[in-house]
Amino acid sequence: MTAAEPRVGQTVEPCGPASHASPAPPALTRRGIPLVLMYHAVADVDEDPNQLAVTPDRFEAQMRWLRRLGLRGVSVAELLDARRAGRHRGLVGITFDDGYTGVLQYALPVLRRYGFGATVFVVSDRLGGTNEWDAGPVWPLLDGAGVRELAAAGVEVGSHSANHVRLAGLPPDRLGEEVRASRDRLRALLGTAPRGFAYPYGSMDVAARSAVADAGYGYACAVDASRSSLGLMALPRMYIGQHDNALRLFAKRLLYRGHVTRRGNVS
Repeated sequence: MTAAEPRVGQTVEPCGPASHASPAPPALTRRGIPLVLMYHAVADVDEDPNQLAVTPDRFEAQMRWLRRLGLRGVSVAELLDARRAGRHRGLVGITFDDGYTGVLQYALPVLRRYGFGATVFVVSDRLGGTNEWDAGPVWPLLDGAGVRELAAAGVEVGSHSANHVRLAGLPPDRLGEEVRASRDRLRALLGTAPRGFAYPYGSMDVAARSAVADAGYGYACAVDASRSSLGLMALPRMYIGQHDNALRLFAKRLLYRGHVTRRGNVS
């Protein structure tokens, strides 16, 4: 990043590791559930059986739609800080799971153009590798240099575990390795410990949420979260895919909080 290149979301007060010590945001209620979008890859791909990729053109169109609605994309950490301060109106969290190279190559320039921020959750022991956990097309992951470049550009970097395994039901020693060791490795890479975590596959239980909190993370993103688990260690997110045009995004936004609060009381 050169001096002439803006950091993503630079018009908003930055948040960093020091904010982890701030008082927790208010408890989540239906009206207070923050809107967080969940992306994976941004790239032109030949095969996408799991519907995890959006093309660069579609991603830009979706960001343009957000701006037309008067919304501004920010990192999850920034969204939570704004919510704590009561100034979160008009903000939406943007997240990318896994850490694919297209986030740096294609998504970052779009985020810069719109003045948006975002969070990318990377798999610490797979940097520079591929999505070998998926039974499908092989997509490249960011290496350490790419992750540092995103962080230098103002993108929040969080953990997506060490090896992208399902955390629910893992033995305690393995759970600790996936959660705590991943945070330590990202701290060594970036110089600061990540504040956020995202559960691979959205897989979590009481033990997983406790392990994430005990490791020192300030929040964790899920996919769906039951009413009983809803909170800073289980923030729900809204899946975004290639087929989500302006009409579908509008409908998803309207239905989002109702969908979250209808979830059952399971762990």
